[in-house]
Amino acid sequence: MAVLRGKARRGQGDAVRDDPLDAAQERRVRAVLALGGVPQADLPDGVQQVRLRLLERTASGQEAPRDVSAWAAVVASNLAMDWHRARRRQDRLGERLAALRQAEQPSGEDTSVISLAVAQGLDELPDAQRQVLVLRFYADLPVRGIAEELGIPEGTVKSRLHTAVRALRARLHEDEVV
Repeated sequence: MAVLRGKARRGQGDAVRDDPLDAAQERRVRAVLALGGVPQADLPDGVQQVRLRLLERTASGQEAPRDVSAWAAVVASNLAMDWHRARRRQDRLGERLAALRQAEQPSGEDTSVISLAVAQGLDELPDAQRQVLVLRFYADLPVRGIAEELGIPEGTVKSRLHTAVRALRARLHEDEVV
């Protein structure tokens, strides 16, 4: 695909811009979408949606985001929440995350059990708590960055993180996973 993109750019000169997301940002967007419940088959569409929103933002004359990576992760998180609400795929989230983990690297039985338990625990969290948890621990955004991108106070982010981590920890202890 990169070869085709390169050929298209050479053929059209300066008319075609570079891809607004670099490889690391694309991987981050894919991870946020996957952790948010988007099926692996639909991840390329989600990445394209993030690209489209970034290009639309630029085309409309809006100022470019200060941190494109953080902005893209937040957009991906919002897309995942929309997908999650629309499709109601709560029952299969654990299976998808476990399959995604196994595709990356083979893991032992203990790791798979923990992955499934964490996925199920994430699935049970309210959307707002799941969103800040994924952005903080899976997209590696700082509390301040999450607050700025979501337009909420830092204290709210901290509160949601605290509540989400406590609920997830309780779930893991309840299931005797940890």
